[in-house]
Amino acid sequence: MGETYYIFRSGDLKRKDNNVVIQSVDGQQKSLRAEVTDEIYLFGEVAMNTKLLNFLAQKGITMHVFNYYGFYSGTFYPRETNISGFLVVEQVKCYDNNERRLELAKEILKAASYNIYRNLRYYNGRGIDLSQEMSQIQLLRSQMETANSISETMGIEGNIRKIYYSCWNYIVKQDIKFEKRVKRPPDNMINTLISFINSLIYTTVLSEIYKTQLNPTISFLHEPGTKRFSLCLDIAEIFKPLIGDRMIFSLLNKLQITEDDFEEES
Repeated sequence: MGETYYIFRSGDLKRKDNNVVIQSVDGQQKSLRAEVTDEIYLFGEVAMNTKLLNFLAQKGITMHVFNYYGFYSGTFYPRETNISGFLVVEQVKCYDNNERRLELAKEILKAASYNIYRNLRYYNGRGIDLSQEMSQIQLLRSQMETANSISETMGIEGNIRKIYYSCWNYIVKQDIKFEKRVKRPPDNMINTLISFINSLIYTTVLSEIYKTQLNPTISFLHEPGTKRFSLCLDIAEIFKPLIGDRMIFSLLNKLQITEDDFEEES
């Protein structure tokens, strides 16, 4: 994999010679090594032109854009060259086959719930007694095998997450009082962090899907719909506990982020 750049400064993003340069409002410049860059994440107010976009397309660089509040706005992706009508047809067949779709959905949630279990096992081995919760999660995981529908499987996974989130108050060494997942809008520091980091995982998964011949709108666990890449939601489930949650635990336990770093707006 190539390099990923996260740009929080405001200014101009432009092509200069055979490179990409960010020039901030105070005149400072930083060059991004275009030859080894895979992705650019924009969080600042950045001006650009079609000369830059053509260059990014030529180099195969994906650019994800976030608004002032850190919400995902969209992605610029170079013209697709790795496409296959045959694979899209096969992907739709898997979605349309209830038995095959349920099998795929179960595999996704089994992997996701195992990574949840791994997180608890990690902290249980570091002096936090989570053995009871781990046993409960293992019991629920075993019930996935006999689930007869995707909704039933997701219900089991929802119960696993309920137990998992109750453990965060023991894992995190700050007074967080985390009770449940709230998304739209996030209602506290923890939910805000989860939403933000999950959005980074979704966009990373989208970039990786674009490198394949899969269609990101045809999913198996989540119901496909309009205006969203639902296959990203499917695959991200696997990585959220292992990458996103562990990052949140690390940031909070090292006091790199505290309640003072957040602003509440009505």
